[in-house]
Amino acid sequence: MAFELPALPYATDALEPHIDKATMEIHHGKHHQAYVDNANKALAGTDGENLSVEDIIKNISKYPMPVRNNGGGHYNHSLYWAIMSPNGGGTPSGDLGKAINDAFGSFDDFKKKFAEAGVTRFGSGWAWLSVDNGGKLQ
Repeated sequence: MAFELPALPYATDALEPHIDKATMEIHHGKHHQAYVDNANKALAGTDGENLSVEDIIKNISKYPMPVRNNGGGHYNHSLYWAIMSPNGGGTPSGDLGKAINDAFGSFDDFKKKFAEAGVTRFGSGWAWLSVDNGGKLQ
């Protein structure tokens, strides 16, 4: 089963003013599509050719770097589109809100530290919260 670019769950202009329509069209229609196309090329003729992206990711260490990079890029972007929402955002509540407040003092402090982690990271600026590293931003 060849991977396909998933449709966005909202219009390309639905996230404005935070992410503009042109950026969404390029990022989804070109950038993510390139991951899909390159993952399909890298998997052609292999035992992974007929697997879902989730099955590839479960065993990613057995695949060569082009599958890891492009399959991972496809999976990450599919998740990226799904977790964003035109009606999303706001201060987390419940267990997540408590964990953020316990670790960072407040959600605003978390956002500041998260942004700092992103702009000081070499490369694309991705930052993440490492639970295994005592809740430190990386």
